Amino acid sequence: MPSAKKYILDQATAEKKMRRMALEIIENNIDEKEIILAGVRESGIVVARHMQELLGEISDVKTELISITLDKKEPGTVTLSKEIDFNNKVVILVDDVANSGRTLLYALKPFLGFHPKKIQMLVLVERSHNSFPVHPDYVGLPVSTTLQEHIYVEVEEGKIAGTYLE
Repeated sequence: MPSAKKYILDQATAEKKMRRMALEIIENNIDEKEIILAGVRESGIVVARHMQELLGEISDVKTELISITLDKKEPGTVTLSKEIDFNNKVVILVDDVANSGRTLLYALKPFLGFHPKKIQMLVLVERSHNSFPVHPDYVGLPVSTTLQEHIYVEVEEGKIAGTYLE
């Protein structure tokens, strides 16, 4: 018999965490006119889209949403949903879970040919197993896990339904 999922964030708590991070983004970018949210596919784009909605509710800062596509197991090629000028812009990379930092590190690749004003990182859940020098600026929930445990973000109808540990 399969064991029940061990939820670490339910939908309501995830929403509170997201709202807090939205306020932090505005506070840390108070003078900015535009913020580019770059979500890592698949669940990262869901988190980024929801963050865009929250930022629109609490601020009049303009946001642009793009998606980053890469193979998380072999992240050699990284593509963006649209090519825009990132020079002197604030870019926030968004993913659902930060494990080793590897995905976020490779997700930086398309922006290296530009001169952004800032690059920040946001994750809903951060694990404590960084193997790469990447540390998110905005974290919904930091979690200490064993290397054998995995964290999954459930998405239903384009919304974050919950996060569980397996």
